[in-house]
Amino acid sequence: MENAEIQRIRNIGIVAHIDAGKTTTSERILFFTGITHKLGEVHDGQAVMDFMKQEQERGITITSAAITTEWKNHQINLIDTPGHIDFTLEVERSLRVLDGIVMVFCAVGGVEPQSETVWHQADRYKVPRIAFINKMDRQGADVFHTMEQMNEMLGANAVLFQLPIGKEADFEGIIDLIMMKAVRYDDLDMIISDIPKNLQQRAEKFREIMIEKLADFDEPLMEKYLAEEELSVDDIKAAARHAVLSLCITPVFCGAAFKNKGVRLLLDAVVDYLPSPIDRGIITGLDTRDPEIILSRKPSYKRPFSALAFKITNDAFVGQQTFARVYSGELESGSYILNSTKGKRERIGRILRIHANDRQEVKTLRAGDIGALIGVKFTTTGDTLCDDRDPILLESIKYPETVLDMKIEPETKKERDRLSLSLSKMALEDPSFKVRFDDETEETVISGMGELHLEVIVDRLKSEHKMVVNVGKPAVAFRESITREVKYNYKLKKQTGGKGQFAHIIFRLEPNEKNGLEFINLVKGGNIPREYIPSVEKAFRECAERGLYADYPMVDVRFVLIDGNYHPVDSSEMAFRACTKQALREVIHKAAPQLLEPIMKIEVNTPDNYMGDAIGDINRRRGKIDNMRRHRKGSQKLTGTVPLMEMFGYASALRTISSGRAAFSMEFLNYAALPKTIEEEVIAEVRAKKAGKN
Repeated sequence: MENAEIQRIRNIGIVAHIDAGKTTTSERILFFTGITHKLGEVHDGQAVMDFMKQEQERGITITSAAITTEWKNHQINLIDTPGHIDFTLEVERSLRVLDGIVMVFCAVGGVEPQSETVWHQADRYKVPRIAFINKMDRQGADVFHTMEQMNEMLGANAVLFQLPIGKEADFEGIIDLIMMKAVRYDDLDMIISDIPKNLQQRAEKFREIMIEKLADFDEPLMEKYLAEEELSVDDIKAAARHAVLSLCITPVFCGAAFKNKGVRLLLDAVVDYLPSPIDRGIITGLDTRDPEIILSRKPSYKRPFSALAFKITNDAFVGQQTFARVYSGELESGSYILNSTKGKRERIGRILRIHANDRQEVKTLRAGDIGALIGVKFTTTGDTLCDDRDPILLESIKYPETVLDMKIEPETKKERDRLSLSLSKMALEDPSFKVRFDDETEETVISGMGELHLEVIVDRLKSEHKMVVNVGKPAVAFRESITREVKYNYKLKKQTGGKGQFAHIIFRLEPNEKNGLEFINLVKGGNIPREYIPSVEKAFRECAERGLYADYPMVDVRFVLIDGNYHPVDSSEMAFRACTKQALREVIHKAAPQLLEPIMKIEVNTPDNYMGDAIGDINRRRGKIDNMRRHRKGSQKLTGTVPLMEMFGYASALRTISSGRAAFSMEFLNYAALPKTIEEEVIAEVRAKKAGKN
């Protein structure tokens, strides 16, 4: 009974590039599953899933919305994710807890940049997926060209499960290649009939291709196919399900969500082919008492409770909501659990099932469920929640690097504390948004994933937190690193008549490429007492966060504490912190520091006539075009890399170059060394600002 219940759960996400029609598809799913009784539209700000004011004004999804619905006796926990690259963390943390996804592609645009990003994120988490090629009624729609791009650019092994009837303005329905029936639409009515005679041969041809591909991954089907036995619908569906769960194929469905075409068949596919929590199987984590031991949790109500917190929101009515995916066991409202990431006990006040911005209180969440917890105090995104008698630590969620900084200040100094509190709340909700206060310049700096990200943050400050703020221009978020290993011996010794300060450390500072900041303690024999070691690490991390070379955060640096000494009276945690900070300020220039700048992956779609001008403009911006390929007839897709600092105002420049016919998108790729001449200019500017403040 328990297995049967969990088998009927589907935790799925709707993901795609911006404007492919994710939210419209989600809205139709809500309508056809009975959650809503009116069709919500993105273009008129009435979409249930886009309930934030900023989403309704811009017609885009900014924050992932979770909703629970039902279809054919299956519980579907649906998450509609953003498509804009600035909100990629929302997709990342959703994929971490989902069992399957529906990839939505625009039949005209095909595979677009964010489609690739999301696809590779799903690859990293090994999430099974099906594809829905949307907007089949649009001019230029081509299901076969989109599939070709899926195979070429994503390695999707796309298999057509439906054949469109008609195209563009004449798109009227779908041929189901498993049932071998034609499905046409009259507004909300779905009319099932035999396949028209003029399409029968074509349908049989594509059904044969589908079965051949499925047979490659399913022995029972292969045997029946080779023996020329009749294949039942159940035989084909079982083989397809096995191939999807094994990540061997991507079934392709098509439709026009805005015109209500294909959505109900897509829901059938979610139930038929995407995994339940049981299909996804056992999850593993570390034993908090001994990190060498790997523990497992089976999706069962009877196993010890374990869950992952993947999102935090602040609601005006219920306060802070912590969204969690339950992997095993049961969670009851009023119970106590352990946050094993923080080592803190939490009490669950209330449990909610979420219907976008609406909510329903429930008593229990069980294995496979997604819900919102009210009352937890210490939990943040990526934390593990578990039974305190059987602790486990699950893999957390990776946060992307911020690439843009912006100075922000309240209209009056009295409002400074309130601004700080509001920004802290927003940073808790969105770990890809960071805030820091510069003591020397007395400036608050916010950092985000792009101009739209920071624009939305400022807009929310005004609308939700009722704050009047002044903001500076967005500036590139540089980073600092070192290129040379250096060993240093530093002693802090201050005598003031009474108790003095004494700390002595010997350490090595070295490059730590791609591994972030790392602290290693090699002190043996108690030369530095154990209680002072955390003070050294804390001081190192504080200095790295603030920057030692040009006041930008440091990355990819390892601090190895080798040895040292202490005084039984004059040593303290404070003395070791001060000693570490002073030592780092002295040693940084010996470690050959350098500034790093964010490099963006850029994709430009341009008509053939403007290709030379577009390439020339990218080259002038210190960019490099790596690849050119035919996008559609008469247009090219250029992909390459370019420094972010050269891209301010690029949208206007590209419009001018192409008479408004080219489009582009960018996403963060990596950090790279800044050319020396530009680095000197940046550092001179930082020093001039400091001198001005002093």
